[in-house]
Amino acid sequence: MKVLSKLTVQKVYQRFSFEEDIKQKLNNNYQPCCKTIYFIICNSFKTHYRKGYLISNYLLHGINNLWHGINTIIESMKYNRSLFFFSIIFCNSLIIPLFTKAQKPLDHDTTYYVTYPGTLVGRFYFSKKYASFTLPAANDGQDLEYKANTLRTMGIGATYNNLTINLAYGFSFLNNDDDKGKTKSIDLQAHLFPHKWALDLLAIRHEGLSFEPKTDDDSDNNYYRPDIQQLFIGFSGYRVFNPQRFSFNAAMTQNEWQKKSAGSLLLGGLVYYGQIKGDSSLIPKQDENYFPKAAGINKVNFFSIGVGGGYAYTVVIAKHFYITGSGIVNLNADFSTVQDMNDKANKTTLKPTAIYKAAVGYNSDSWDISATWAASDIWVKGDYFSNDFSIPTGNYRLIFSKKIALKKH
Repeated sequence: MKVLSKLTVQKVYQRFSFEEDIKQKLNNNYQPCCKTIYFIICNSFKTHYRKGYLISNYLLHGINNLWHGINTIIESMKYNRSLFFFSIIFCNSLIIPLFTKAQKPLDHDTTYYVTYPGTLVGRFYFSKKYASFTLPAANDGQDLEYKANTLRTMGIGATYNNLTINLAYGFSFLNNDDDKGKTKSIDLQAHLFPHKWALDLLAIRHEGLSFEPKTDDDSDNNYYRPDIQQLFIGFSGYRVFNPQRFSFNAAMTQNEWQKKSAGSLLLGGLVYYGQIKGDSSLIPKQDENYFPKAAGINKVNFFSIGVGGGYAYTVVIAKHFYITGSGIVNLNADFSTVQDMNDKANKTTLKPTAIYKAAVGYNSDSWDISATWAASDIWVKGDYFSNDFSIPTGNYRLIFSKKIALKKH
């Protein structure tokens, strides 16, 4: 009879412990569609069971968070189904003309900007996204600005014609502010510029927000709420009326080159939905005096739909250096709901929204070095509050890109 060594017994016991641990997580925490992933991965690492366990654990955690975020968005849109379906129709009215005319040849003045069909644009970049939700205080009180502790990321990406893919990760050496509390995030932002259009798509979910109360001293007095969740999804589309001479792509996606200064009028609209909620009141005990009618509020929903216009312009210096700025103002119909544990109040108002874009850099036939900023500011009026909620979102980037010709043009 073969005698098992102490080391062999220990390995068998460790493997049994890992498998029991993952089975318990599968049964208690994860969605049914995730439950086979562990066994598939572990079969690929037959003897390296610890490696299979770790990889599968990370994948399960990520997929489960994504699944939970999608379900949250779907459930939240039940807030007002009629407005949701109206928004779908509104978005389609903006998108359909884009695709029905997409097969026509693109005409533009090549003395103002140059396109590169059949060219791949590769990029290396640093990025920082931000999002917050401000609850306005009454009288001279301090507003509460809840912020997501988003990561600084480093990534790579590529653009081919109108298709762009970017992958980024928040490495530890770029982020050293864990003392503010951890935010779990799903943050998808797409800024697209097909011919004659400027489109923005947002799907953001943050869990775990904080704010820094102002004090008389300089001490760090960060207030962190792991239970607070912020949700923000939206779409905006604007017609570019001078696509013959002005290019958004040259400044924002680096796959074109603006050689002369030019600008364009922008007209279009947007539809946004947002929410902030907590397990208990959003107002800390020590600040309740500044929110006399809203001390027990634990959830705010809003839906905005509107139209607007603005202008974009690029200043070109010596053909290669450029500064681009774009500003749009919309007038929105806002539908908000503010609620506490026992009651809720609805409000309908007209409020503005602002959308900004900016870029500065160097461009040529081969290389581009640029810094870009894409952002929006929304103001919504809610019952029980004296002033407007403020919801800013945005994305900063520092980009180094290279044009690689795949076809002759």
